[in-house]
Amino acid sequence: MRQKTVTEFIPATPGEVRDMGWDGLDVVLVTGDAYIDSPYSGAAVIGRVLMDAGYRVGVVAQPDVSTGKDIQRLGEPALFWGVTSGNVDSMVANYTASGKRRKSDDMTPGGKNDRRPDRAVIAYANLIRRYFKNTRPIVLGGVEASLRRVSHYDAWSDSIRRSVLFDAKADYIVYGMGEQAVVELAQALREKRGVEHIRGICYVSGDVPEPDAAFADPAVRLADHAAVAKSKKQFAEMFKTFCQNADPATGKRLCQLQDTRFLVQNPPSLPPTSRQLDEIYELPFSRKLHPLDEKHGAVKALDTVRFSLTTHRGCFGDCRFCAIAVHQGRQVVSRTKESILREARSFLSHPDFKGIVSDAGGPTANMYGMECERKKKKGACPDKGCLFPAVCKGLRIDHGPQIELLNALRRIEGIRRVFVGSGIRYDLIVEDPKNGEAYLEILLRHHVSGQMKIAPEHVADNVLRLMGKPGRKTLEEFLSMFERMKRKTGAKVFLTYYLMAAHPGCTLSHMKDLRTFASRTLRLLPEQVQIFTPTPSTWSSIMYHAETDPFSGERIFVEKKAAGKQKQKEALAKKDSRNIKGIKHTSDKKRIRKPKPRPSK
Repeated sequence: MRQKTVTEFIPATPGEVRDMGWDGLDVVLVTGDAYIDSPYSGAAVIGRVLMDAGYRVGVVAQPDVSTGKDIQRLGEPALFWGVTSGNVDSMVANYTASGKRRKSDDMTPGGKNDRRPDRAVIAYANLIRRYFKNTRPIVLGGVEASLRRVSHYDAWSDSIRRSVLFDAKADYIVYGMGEQAVVELAQALREKRGVEHIRGICYVSGDVPEPDAAFADPAVRLADHAAVAKSKKQFAEMFKTFCQNADPATGKRLCQLQDTRFLVQNPPSLPPTSRQLDEIYELPFSRKLHPLDEKHGAVKALDTVRFSLTTHRGCFGDCRFCAIAVHQGRQVVSRTKESILREARSFLSHPDFKGIVSDAGGPTANMYGMECERKKKKGACPDKGCLFPAVCKGLRIDHGPQIELLNALRRIEGIRRVFVGSGIRYDLIVEDPKNGEAYLEILLRHHVSGQMKIAPEHVADNVLRLMGKPGRKTLEEFLSMFERMKRKTGAKVFLTYYLMAAHPGCTLSHMKDLRTFASRTLRLLPEQVQIFTPTPSTWSSIMYHAETDPFSGERIFVEKKAAGKQKQKEALAKKDSRNIKGIKHTSDKKRIRKPKPRPSK
């Protein structure tokens, strides 16, 4: 029978372990983030899931890699070490798109970026082996390990790096969201069974695995690391095969020769059911910063996520610069309305709750309750996306379920406001003739304040095509709808825009055209323009490295010089732009509040 223990925090000190009545731990989780006991913290979720399954779990947050005092604090686990860089790839967390060291870190106490090492999963794995010789298996997880699980382009070294499993000298990777796989892995290790049958993991093998009872199809062999490191064409073809096997319904086991050994990637874990997702997010998270971290200062991210609601998981947007599809999957799984309402009501008993729900959403807020029935049964279409190059006729676009959810949340006594702070796909609103305008209306009346965020990224159709984003015409249709709804509701809400410079295929001329569009049509010139960062395991990073459109084979322009990237950004967001008559500037706080920093994907 499983032991279920409710505690304010997963133990992070020896005293807390003793208070649980434990004489040791089964699993020690090591994370590059501060320990926030929140469903928005990957380490907290995995820890809570394992504890709910009856395992003794401890957390070591942001250990000092120069000494053993932190990593040795909880002793050696009986089953495995779980290592993650945190919610963001450490290189993205530590460096700007221009290569400058970031000074701040919203997931570090005090906000100073001085506690997360570069290539954190490698650094932490090395730290463990330095102080625990011949120790229990080291299991990598989280975004950094997930997106670096096969040979991948690394912008910071401008090279093709091998699987992080080999560079970290670890034993396994749990890729994707990981809750199912990590429990199965813990069970197998406790029972001293093999793990080769577990979906959602990677491991090292001396040979190509043979078909077996778990995976009857022959393993698909990816091009060897040595080959893809030399040939941009082979690298692009390898990544195409990798993506073709990323769907849980159709994906096959993959293997890739890394040195003299093979990386083996089992097929992805099956998506959780709505009920399983409910159970995960209703685990007893305290939504607090652990006292061990709290003494070093506040964690800024907690202000945003403490009283936010995750309504669904996954994204079928397929933006080519985004890694959500590779990590969370292309299938959207929505929680039940009843579960979300229960979680919201639980906020009322929290001592810090002031009646404000910061966000009710997911990777894309308005995908709640939407999914293609064919995809659920047969997997994603191999030859087209759900929204690109056009919205698929098989996709049931209906904002009705989210309207019902938001209405129900507003009716909870004690909740004063519910905000939708997650990104919103405006093309979905345009393509919903039944409830699109009604959804936009309730957003403006009740769920946004001052600004509403959308992400057109660009307006040049050939750049948008490479990004996998809807064309300019769709944006213009939404802008007209937005203005009509503003007049109807009288809402004092402005649109703020995520825009991107230096994406593969984007030239300085394209950015000048975007400036013209922004000044004439949007009537503002934003300062928050993001320079494209080629993150691992995205199609856009393939384009950046190969300077080729991998879908057409055509050569494309790629701006790789830092000065050129900065020029593209400045072409849109020049400091003197506020001198243009009638144009708002996002740095003018009297007119438009400064948008929140863009969340990393």
